[in-house]
Amino acid sequence: LTEAIFAEVNAYLANKGMTLRSGTLVDATIIDAPSSTKNKAKARDPEMSSTKKGNDWYFGMKAHVGVDAESGTVHSLEATTAKVHDSRVWDELLHGDETSVWADKGYVSAEREAAFTGPGKVWGVMRKAPKGSDLHPIDARINRIIAMVRARVEHPFRVIKRQFGYVKTRYRGLAKNRAQLFTLFALGNLFLVRRRLMA
Repeated sequence: LTEAIFAEVNAYLANKGMTLRSGTLVDATIIDAPSSTKNKAKARDPEMSSTKKGNDWYFGMKAHVGVDAESGTVHSLEATTAKVHDSRVWDELLHGDETSVWADKGYVSAEREAAFTGPGKVWGVMRKAPKGSDLHPIDARINRIIAMVRARVEHPFRVIKRQFGYVKTRYRGLAKNRAQLFTLFALGNLFLVRRRLMA
């Protein structure tokens, strides 16, 4: 049901001309889960897992999103346990009609880049320095441009975490939390374009 609500909201926004569906920004965020065992089962949620980001450890799940590059609204969503690497969820986040894709260094893949290239297509995945050497100045400049475009992918995450207060999972298991994410991002999409809707 929540996926249907998400699809209906996106169809409504598309009919209003608020999503262009030409470019997709891909990213993921960690949603913390209670790590405490002070519950009825006396155990942590077995469907959640730990992952390290920088120097910090997190326990929970990940929300992976495909975001319309123009409007900043989420058009695709997937949820996994936290230990799944961001790059493992890719095809599920693209709608297939993209002329550009934008992502951070975690999504670098020569195979994906080769499959995506073509006339009028832009591969906006941040460049990585070769092992043991510095990033070429041209690649560093390209990365700055990509970062400016990619900044919009953070807006839906900010809305569900700051405006809606969703910083921790509310249920046990991935299925229920995934369902809640569809509702949150559907509402988040409406929130992001609220001024245009009321104009």
